[in-house]
Amino acid sequence: MSHSIAVFVSGTGRHLENFVRLALAGELDAHVSLVLCDRAGAGAIERSQKYGLQPVTLLPADFEDGEAFSRAAFDAAREAGAETVLLAGFLRLLHIPSDWTGRVLNIHPSLLPAFGGKGYYGHRVHEAVLERGCTVSGCTVHYVDQEYDHGRILVQRTVPVLPEDSPDELASRVFNEELVAFPEALRLHLQALPARQEAEDATG
Repeated sequence: MSHSIAVFVSGTGRHLENFVRLALAGELDAHVSLVLCDRAGAGAIERSQKYGLQPVTLLPADFEDGEAFSRAAFDAAREAGAETVLLAGFLRLLHIPSDWTGRVLNIHPSLLPAFGGKGYYGHRVHEAVLERGCTVSGCTVHYVDQEYDHGRILVQRTVPVLPEDSPDELASRVFNEELVAFPEALRLHLQALPARQEAEDATG
């Protein structure tokens, strides 16, 4: 049985669709068991339904605080049998339960630690890169901890920043690399699981 993943999304769901397509093509030893969205009407909802997935929508306003929202999100992942959570354009800070440590991956549209942290997301990142006059940008996939855009880095891919770039043009170039980086990071994560399990068993 392939590895079960949950994909948490806030936007259009392009990464979600990429994972589903790769899995269906046999290029990824994983399947999507849960799509969780924190915004009503997000494009990812319709995109997931196209593949026969029924997304779960959790609205933060319906919860007392971020911790309560996080508990509900990870409860949904457990109930779906997910083994790893991917934050694919998910814009909310989560409180990671201890049993999910090392099992949550995020993608960010910059070369972390540059242009990361609270307030740096989407086009804001690319605008900041251009304002700073950087000649190189890219994307980062990392394990998630209790801070924004923090945690051990798995994969980074770079792109040139051209003198005439607009934020849209840079975003498009970076996103093309994201579509390669995120599956690559998931594969690395899956390859490391047996050794990690052995280590946990030895110390447990």
